Amino acid sequence: MRTLLVAALAGATLVNPGFEDGVGQDPAGWRETGRAEASVVEPGGVDGGNRLTHWSDTDYRVTTSQRVTGLRPGTYTLRASVRSSGGQRVARLTLTGCGGADAGVDLPRTGPEWWVRVAVPVRVTRGACTIGVRSDASGGQWSNVDGVSFERGDSGALPIRGADVSHLTKNEEHGAVYRDAGGRRVDPLRLLHANGVNHARLKVWVDPADGYNAKADVLRKAVRAKAAGMKLLIDFHYSDAWADPGKQNKPAAWAGLPFDRLTQAVYDHTFDVLSALRAQGTPADLVQVGNEINGGMLWPDGRWDNWDGLAALLKAGARAVTDSTPGARIVLHLAEGGNNGGHRWWFDNAVARGVPFDVIAVSHYTYWHGPLGYLQANLLDLSGRYGKPVLVAETAYGFTTAEGDHEKNIFTADLAATAGWPATPRGQAEALRDLFTTVAAVPGALGVVYWEPTWTAVEGAGWDPADPGSGDGWENQALWDYDGRALPALSVFRRS
Repeated sequence: MRTLLVAALAGATLVNPGFEDGVGQDPAGWRETGRAEASVVEPGGVDGGNRLTHWSDTDYRVTTSQRVTGLRPGTYTLRASVRSSGGQRVARLTLTGCGGADAGVDLPRTGPEWWVRVAVPVRVTRGACTIGVRSDASGGQWSNVDGVSFERGDSGALPIRGADVSHLTKNEEHGAVYRDAGGRRVDPLRLLHANGVNHARLKVWVDPADGYNAKADVLRKAVRAKAAGMKLLIDFHYSDAWADPGKQNKPAAWAGLPFDRLTQAVYDHTFDVLSALRAQGTPADLVQVGNEINGGMLWPDGRWDNWDGLAALLKAGARAVTDSTPGARIVLHLAEGGNNGGHRWWFDNAVARGVPFDVIAVSHYTYWHGPLGYLQANLLDLSGRYGKPVLVAETAYGFTTAEGDHEKNIFTADLAATAGWPATPRGQAEALRDLFTTVAAVPGALGVVYWEPTWTAVEGAGWDPADPGSGDGWENQALWDYDGRALPALSVFRRS
């Protein structure tokens, strides 16, 4: 009797979730509608068994579905492992007839080498729900699905949908104008927030040549971001200019300091900026101690081959966060979001030396750092291994390969070919959507931050703070086009 009761409370069971029964057409428990011959069960599943494949050499529409009944009211989450060629008019997992609003998730473009896990919640009120795999595709386009589950519980929405807008004040003061998709002039921060962006990321430089991204500039951007309804992720570079895996240069004023005074300078600078933010009513919510610090920071004292020195510097910054802004989460941020071996090595060293942190953050640009499968596998491992939430703190994709100014663009046709999404407004939106989908299926994931969506090409607002003649190599990855109009990718934040 007790066994029967437990089964009844659990609800109905999904039949043949791994497509192991019924090779060829008509998988057991599933129904085909549309062009049935374009849907087959074949070897090559994620776990070595079978998989569902939608494919044809000519245009096709097909849906593979299963009606699950006997469900208790509540929220359920559909999960599955998927692969896709991308480019389909529709390639989607759907949840329909559940009693509440229909739900679904578009299959991310993965290519044939990596599976990606996806998750989508739905509210069930009528005791049943139809799970579907739907394709509307051109000949040669394909998708694979395996390992489907439908279980009670909410996967939850990503709490952080962010934008790094560090360059905004410089751009505006050199004449940048931002418009909505209809051409009306707007405050870009308010339009970002209206489209679902709820965190602004602001980098901090110590003494930049042009003054932008120094303390005073960060404070005024923080006021605008908070007024627009956003929380703050503050990103300390501990440099006078760019800090990344290839360079971690000390600020000029710190260059000759002995190590004990360098450590104190990290504390004082971090405490000063964060205290000023708090004093003006715009406290930081999350704080990065260093930017893309795979190779350490403040070289050579905190370089990767001097981990004791690096740990001491990180601890000084973390202590300043705690002392100045109780409740702010400490973030440690590495580049190369798919580099699991490198990230394990780095965080094992940090943990062994007692470096405090609350969030693991990575940068992931698919054209540099590899497929979405690399990213998801790494995030899954990091969150499980260290018991910390994970965040993609930087990503971006191009809407064109055309140049917007004299500075050569970073994102090129070759990089677009490497990543796989077209360098078009739609391709940019799909690339961002697919990354959100990939991150959302990772337990403990916090969200995604887009890097510099407002950095459009404006004369005088180039990348080098010491050179007014420098240009913008990022304008084709902004979320505003060369006419200053908002691009479709902006709406991805609202839908994700």
